[in-house]
Amino acid sequence: MDTAKNIHTPSTSIGPKIGQTWNTEDYALNGRFVATLAADVVALLAPQSGEQILDLGCGDGALTEQLAATGAILTGVDASPTMLAVARQRNLHVEQHDATALPYHDQFDAIFSNAVLHWIPQTSGHQALLAGVHRSLRPGGRFVAEMGGHGNIAAIRTALQAALTPFHINAEVTAASFFPSPKIYLRLLKTAGFTVRSIELIPRPTSLPNGMESWLNTFRNGVLDHLNPVDRATALTNTIDLLEPVLCDADGNWTADYVRLRFHAVK
Repeated sequence: MDTAKNIHTPSTSIGPKIGQTWNTEDYALNGRFVATLAADVVALLAPQSGEQILDLGCGDGALTEQLAATGAILTGVDASPTMLAVARQRNLHVEQHDATALPYHDQFDAIFSNAVLHWIPQTSGHQALLAGVHRSLRPGGRFVAEMGGHGNIAAIRTALQAALTPFHINAEVTAASFFPSPKIYLRLLKTAGFTVRSIELIPRPTSLPNGMESWLNTFRNGVLDHLNPVDRATALTNTIDLLEPVLCDADGNWTADYVRLRFHAVK
């Protein structure tokens, strides 16, 4: 979930593949903070026993499992077969679907998503996503989510872009992430037919106990995989050198410059 769930890995038939790919072991090792730091958005969801809830972008099911412990009836959805295989080992009910092509109709009391929606590129993908979410909810159902917002990992993205320019790779285009402002996403939600109860941008500096290189290899491997091993090592070194003065303290502790967009909308 930060980011991190491969619910949608876009590609094009012309030109190189774009978007993110996931390694379940790397994600479990370097991305567990995504579920750990979800307490506030879970509180906003306020799951109730017996409710039908869809976890949109359930990934390996770590957070889905926590939601199910409330007594709510959870369905997890993700596009990654490898992530879903891990989720099924938790005895969760999960299904493989693309976030922009949900097959449900008036089925859920709530739809929840954490650290997933920013992997769906640009407004066209989100228009399809939100139409499907709206269709999947029962009347009065709520959509509660948190995603990367405007300014998310700005320093990391800038450094990676600079490090990859000599290799003729546009890191932003290749990553295909979408970090909207509250104003932009409010407009998308309203256009899809939602009433928005709350939407806010939340700076959340996030400790990276395994360091920046592990983060980059986990959350930007869709970009770095375009390089051969030697060039990849060079790009990683140059990116880390650029970031160290601003995101690493004197004791060697790394912090990522996360900014989250959190919202609560109702059908």
